[in-house]
Amino acid sequence: MPAEASLGEMTRRWPARAPYLAAVLRIVAAFFFLSHGTMKLFDFPPGGHGPMPLLSQAGFAGVLEVVGGTLLLLGLFTRPVAFVLSGEMAFAYFMAHAPKGFWPTQNGGELAALFCFIWLYFSAAGAPVWSLDAWRSSHRPQVRAGRPAYSTLN
Repeated sequence: MPAEASLGEMTRRWPARAPYLAAVLRIVAAFFFLSHGTMKLFDFPPGGHGPMPLLSQAGFAGVLEVVGGTLLLLGLFTRPVAFVLSGEMAFAYFMAHAPKGFWPTQNGGELAALFCFIWLYFSAAGAPVWSLDAWRSSHRPQVRAGRPAYSTLN
């Protein structure tokens, strides 16, 4: 009986953990995404095709992945950055992978498709915990009677 009680307790409390699990997903996915960008721009970690020229499609993608991945890792400007990166991944999928076949498992586009939908989710959900966005929203001035609290008109 104790195992059943603890399972029931866990399933009752589990939904409250959703914001923290979403934060873990955002941080881990951003770290992996960032590593794709550093591989394109700096050949780090080694094993890519060497540094790509900045003025190439891969170089531009690398810049988006490094800058965007860093911002998402920190949870800063999460919604707009995630939206742009979701679009980048959709573009990458349809330009590089879809012409090779319909199924992502056949055309090598699983990562592009997954990143596209992960970033699309975060473009709507934002980063409510463990993020600079959350910190900034908790440190905004309070609004009184339609005026910012720090207004000189108080």
